Amino acid sequence: MTAHDFRALYERLRNQAAPPAVDGRCGALRHLTPDRVAAASSEVRLGRTVSMAAPIETVPGPDDPEPAVHRMTGPSPRDLGSDALHFATDRFAMNVHGDADSHLDALCHVVFDGELYGGVPASTLTAEGARRLSVDLLGNGIVGRGVLLDIPRLRGVPWLEPGDHVTSGDLTAAEATQGLRVGPGDLLFVRVGHRLRRAELGPWDAAGARVGLHPTAVEFLAEREVSALGGDGNNDTAPSVVEGIAFPVHVLAIHAMGVHLMDYLRFEDLVPVCAKAGRWSFLCVVAPLRLPGATGSPVNPIAVL
Repeated sequence: MTAHDFRALYERLRNQAAPPAVDGRCGALRHLTPDRVAAASSEVRLGRTVSMAAPIETVPGPDDPEPAVHRMTGPSPRDLGSDALHFATDRFAMNVHGDADSHLDALCHVVFDGELYGGVPASTLTAEGARRLSVDLLGNGIVGRGVLLDIPRLRGVPWLEPGDHVTSGDLTAAEATQGLRVGPGDLLFVRVGHRLRRAELGPWDAAGARVGLHPTAVEFLAEREVSALGGDGNNDTAPSVVEGIAFPVHVLAIHAMGVHLMDYLRFEDLVPVCAKAGRWSFLCVVAPLRLPGATGSPVNPIAVL
């Protein structure tokens, strides 16, 4: 995809997108109206909950050179030898936007043309944190109808190979095969099999080679008025298919349209539940941490069937 074609797509999606804020619902979350949240509760029939997050990793790997750090801070060996009251305590730190751990991107995450989403100046990103569009906008969480489209299932393979990409045609074909339709306000989850490949073949340098959406597939999100997008990879293909733009889907979804992204989720627990139930939609609850000024957060989306 040429830089000229990408720019035309970017401008078209930006012009079609929701205003930067409507009644406090920023960006594409305006599509997730109270009526749609209430309607999503009808998806609950089994009373079963399934996580769509991967366990946070603390061991370095080719796709995770700076893993999370988890340290026990108490009790001490001396405390454990006494009969007095003590508490187990620990400390946790992580690089939110890595290539291994499940996380959510805030709307301040992408700087393009010297601006953030909605024309917010990039200067609002300070050493103390983001003064605008931080993850704290999601303090009340995201709750709505979740839809999982399984592209390897569509293609009859266990996973898509790094460097491949998902097209709009794949998304519409997966809808037809799975017997549903993505609609306004939905939280769309697209499985490419990244986690299964990683589990069976071992981790690799995902920064250099991974599966994602083709940039033109973002038009599907705009047409269906999707409120959020999650994938088991980075959502962007590597190497990029766009000249000079390493993360075109991030630019289009977050910067042009105001769509929150969730990267490196895991669907291997959810797929068999959906397949057995014969349906691929569910109530979804996304509750990022309340981190004022942060550009993202670890996230554990929960599907409720």
